[in-house]
Amino acid sequence: MTIRVLVAEDQSAVRAGLVLILRSAPDIEVAGEAADGLAAVALARELRPDVVLMDVQMPRLDGVSATRQVVAEGLADVLVLTTFDLDEYVFGALRAGAAGFLLKNAEAGELLAAVRTVARGEGMIAPAVTRRLIAEFAARPPMGAAAGTAGPPALATLTRREREVLSCLGEGLPNALIAVRLDMAEATVKTHVSRLLGKLGLHNRVQAAVLAREWGV
Repeated sequence: MTIRVLVAEDQSAVRAGLVLILRSAPDIEVAGEAADGLAAVALARELRPDVVLMDVQMPRLDGVSATRQVVAEGLADVLVLTTFDLDEYVFGALRAGAAGFLLKNAEAGELLAAVRTVARGEGMIAPAVTRRLIAEFAARPPMGAAAGTAGPPALATLTRREREVLSCLGEGLPNALIAVRLDMAEATVKTHVSRLLGKLGLHNRVQAAVLAREWGV
């Protein structure tokens, strides 16, 4: 199955480099290119790609706002690409519903792997960013504990198995490893992930992972 990717990057030289890398993979097709956020949203509506590779800093409409529109309309999964490893852009992109986050200095192989991972529905965050996010959450008490509550009301609607899967998502585990840990079929894991996302009103597993960390699930 070919993965169709829309590349949104305002710097033409960088965009050309990304397109060159993507086109080197036999299973990836560059569906279109956008030089700003508004064009990215418009092309996502027109082309319906599988993945939008989105730069966060773009003219007319920034990448975080563009991501929010693309995700809200269910147009594609978004893999955010930026030079910033941990700041408001990361959290803004995650809150907007980005399914992945990768640094611009990533190697070509890392970029292709990230696109494939996001296309499979398994969100990802660059390892360097993941380590710092985990450190950030570890440095503060879980929100639920701080507030004296058990978390958002929707958490109470999860079954025991769904909470176990959510906990695994919080550790950043892919479906295959969750299946091994919880002794269930990978297809069953996917079903649990889909159901818990629906119950929690989340767009993707990356948001679920952040929630699990924030609430100490």
